[in-house]
Amino acid sequence: MDKEKKIELLVILKNRFEKNMHRHVGIKWDDVIGKLEMNPEKLNSLLQMETTGGEPDVLEYDNNTKHYIFTDFSKESPNGRRSLCYDKKALDARKQNKPTGDAITMAEEMGTKILTEELYRKMQEVEEFDLKTSSWVKTPADIRNLGGAIFCDRRYNTVFTYHNGADSYYGARGFRTYLKV
Repeated sequence: MDKEKKIELLVILKNRFEKNMHRHVGIKWDDVIGKLEMNPEKLNSLLQMETTGGEPDVLEYDNNTKHYIFTDFSKESPNGRRSLCYDKKALDARKQNKPTGDAITMAEEMGTKILTEELYRKMQEVEEFDLKTSSWVKTPADIRNLGGAIFCDRRYNTVFTYHNGADSYYGARGFRTYLKV
């Protein structure tokens, strides 16, 4: 990433961080930027999160791993990550009307991980998301081995977890990611 793009991204992240202090009470931007400067390769992942519509921001600091956790805080599932089936196995299994890709592979290519249900619910405690869309979340192996995958959304002031075939895809379903820095 060139210096100009890096500065532009850091300004966006800092402004979002300072505008939304309720998301990360007790965390200071100076500490976050210090971690980013020690891990400059993470900026590429944050740029991917940003350019696909995720609006990344800090959710929390993990005292055990000593990492800041960035997640996608876009109000709806990120625009640039919709209409994807769950994983490559599901994509390969589709015989017709294949989507352009899958959530797990795209997350890996971004250098991020798809949200777990636990992180998804933690985000929903901070703000309300996915009121019109839904987001794939990390699916337990026993469900995935049977051909299914899970996704979440928020309706009726409640966070729901649902299931679908892993090969399904919809214009209103995408995925959210997280990044440890």
